[in-house]
Amino acid sequence: MAHAISASDLGIELKPDDDGALFKWFIASFLMGKRIQAPIAAQAYKVIVQEQGRDTPRKLQHCTPRELVVMLGRAHYVRYDETTAQRLLDLSAKLNAEYAGKVTHMRSVSEDRQAFEKRLAEFNGVGPKTIEIFMRDAAKVLF
Repeated sequence: MAHAISASDLGIELKPDDDGALFKWFIASFLMGKRIQAPIAAQAYKVIVQEQGRDTPRKLQHCTPRELVVMLGRAHYVRYDETTAQRLLDLSAKLNAEYAGKVTHMRSVSEDRQAFEKRLAEFNGVGPKTIEIFMRDAAKVLF
């Protein structure tokens, strides 16, 4: 089993109430939660968030599916790229619509960790693996 890529490995410093960092880690966790090699997922995160500056739910939501597919392709994240692109758009749209674009808002309306994880699972394409990866680092600052 290879070393699990952490938030800090990607230069994300998670702090309580830092929605920017939590959103970035959510995107990275989402990408790594798929059946794809972690280094490729990490590269896809870097292309989308660091190079292209899609570092907020609003900025991500304003991508076209095609633009996201191209970004994923630059990272060689080509398996499920169209599905992944659409799910990233859906994820940011849902976060914006239901939680004012804030992971911390999702946390504040969840009574406990279990309720929060249930809300995470309501995002299209977010399964147990993505939740496990995200919570591995985020739980420390959210709970």
